[in-house]
Amino acid sequence: MEVYPTDRLYEEVAFVAYHFNWSHDEVLAMPHGERQRWCEEISAINERINEESGGQPGGPGPGGSGGGMTLEQDIPEEFWEEESDLEDLWEADSE
Repeated sequence: MEVYPTDRLYEEVAFVAYHFNWSHDEVLAMPHGERQRWCEEISAINERINEESGGQPGGPGPGGSGGGMTLEQDIPEEFWEEESDLEDLWEADSE
C-alpha cells in the first residue's frame, strides 16, 4: 500500500487553509481528490494574477501584493483520483 507523501499533504493543507482561511481540520477532512482540486484551482487563479501583474508588487491581488503562490510539486499518478470520481463528488455536493 502506497502512502501519500507527507510533505505534499502538509503543503496542500497549508495552501488551501492560507487562501481560503479554512481551519486545518476542515482542510484535512476533505476527500483527497477534492483537496487536490482546490489546490489546482487556487494555483490557476494565482498563475493568472502573476501573468497580469508580471509578478510585480502593486499588481492585481489581495492588497495589491502582485504575484500569488502556486503548487508545483509533482504527485505520483497512483494518488490521483479518476476524473469521474471528482465529478460524482461535485454533483453530490450540489444536490
